[in-house]
Amino acid sequence: MISMSPAQPALLVLADGTSYSGWSFGAPGTVIGEVVFNTGMTGYQEVLTDPSYCGQIVVFTYPELGNTGVNPIDEESAHPQVQGAIARNACFNPSNWRSTQSLPDYFKQHHIPAIYGIDTRALTRKIRALGAMNGAISTEILDPAELLEQVQDAPSMAGLNLVQTVTTPAAYEWSELTETAWEFSSHLVSTSREDSHSDSDPFVVLAIDFGIKRNILRRLASYGCRVIVVPAHTPVAEILQYNPDGIFLSNGPGDPAAVIEGVETTKALLKSEKPLFGICLGHQLLGRALGADTFKLKFGHRGLNQPAGLQQRVEITSQNHGFSISPDSLPETEIEITHLNLNDRTVAGLRHRSLPFFSVQYHPEASPGPHDADYLFEQFVQFMRTYRQASQSKATSSSS
Repeated sequence: MISMSPAQPALLVLADGTSYSGWSFGAPGTVIGEVVFNTGMTGYQEVLTDPSYCGQIVVFTYPELGNTGVNPIDEESAHPQVQGAIARNACFNPSNWRSTQSLPDYFKQHHIPAIYGIDTRALTRKIRALGAMNGAISTEILDPAELLEQVQDAPSMAGLNLVQTVTTPAAYEWSELTETAWEFSSHLVSTSREDSHSDSDPFVVLAIDFGIKRNILRRLASYGCRVIVVPAHTPVAEILQYNPDGIFLSNGPGDPAAVIEGVETTKALLKSEKPLFGICLGHQLLGRALGADTFKLKFGHRGLNQPAGLQQRVEITSQNHGFSISPDSLPETEIEITHLNLNDRTVAGLRHRSLPFFSVQYHPEASPGPHDADYLFEQFVQFMRTYRQASQSKATSSSS
């Protein structure tokens, strides 16, 4: 039943002094974060619960938000990770057979402020013109000048390390079953499982959690891998004690240049020459570990239809990032760029020319989203298969 209670006024103020008056459809209070926009027409619950959005207030460019409600299956982490949300229109009475709760009630339950009733098209155009900037949503402070003072005191996303905010506090093994709700290509999955290894001897993937999405774990598990997730601060020696067949560097929030511990861990792991696969922040950390620099994009890439490719091959990809690897800083003799974002020619993928290290600046696991890039998980499995065979052969030669 639609609530008939009066709408609560809310205010959005940007760091440049621009203000927008609207109405609250979330929790009361005041929140500050980097204001960014997402162009996806669907998948808002994936966005809201993606740890990569930690510290950010998300503008949804699609004009309707909340029509399908929320449900626990679609969460990418244990709770919403955004600071706040901005919409043109908010739905208080969702209609979907999977819905267990309305989006406004979900925001209130998790203490997330949200504002609707503003011109999100004009707001998005401003961010595109001036770049992503800090902002605040408040139901308590309705004076723009007063709220602006708080915004101007907040730290910039550049130089901010948010990984320790979102990483798991303790190691765990991923055990969620995936056979029913999450498979979009049973033929691909079954073929990969049969060809890669026996069920009794799965490949062990050690995933370093810089802010990992659950669907990445689901995709790795769907290829028959045993997935162990460890905190971002786990020492290298402890990581290698698991004797993994492959190492995964996860997505996550903040400035990669500030995640110094993650870069140093990656550098050390490269010496093991075990297969290594990075996504999003993991891609940036791998780049920095290989000697590259990173820089902040003007407004980032956040949406479900970003074209990426190289040499006559194009993939439609889901992306969510505000930083990028500087291509001129990559060691060309060792590293090959495999993908570019075809909108602005920024680096979207790389690999080592001779060793089993590769990464992408997009989300091949995204759901909802395109599946053009799911082959990357199969490629990771192939690298692990080759590594295991080489290790077994070496051990046999040593013992004979």
